[in-house]
Amino acid sequence: MKKSAFREDARRKIARYKIKTRTPETPIAALSGGNVQRAVLARELGGDVEVLIAANPCFGLDFAAVAQIHAEIMAARNRGAAVLLVSEDLDELLELSDRLVVMFHGQLVYEARASEADLTEIGRHMAGH
Repeated sequence: MKKSAFREDARRKIARYKIKTRTPETPIAALSGGNVQRAVLARELGGDVEVLIAANPCFGLDFAAVAQIHAEIMAARNRGAAVLLVSEDLDELLELSDRLVVMFHGQLVYEARASEADLTEIGRHMAGH
């Protein structure tokens, strides 16, 4: 393994995903929460992605970070990746999804195209009614 190749790859990902770190060698544990999320996203989207599963990918992030992560998820989808987005943020789901599915107690209880989703119906099913 070539350390220089790893370092160069880290530099590219730090620049592309706007990860704030002192050096490419900084341990991930030393990064802020938002920068950890960006680093994980960079790692997961760094190669050819066929399936992306993202659970609450923007929880607790600032608006700029949210916009960037949403753009990266959409770019992966546009490149042909299957994306499963799990989120409690209904606005995020409606913005990014082609199709919505609501689960309640491990069962699929509602499904609709995002463009046709009825917010009242979604809420009702989320509450188990």
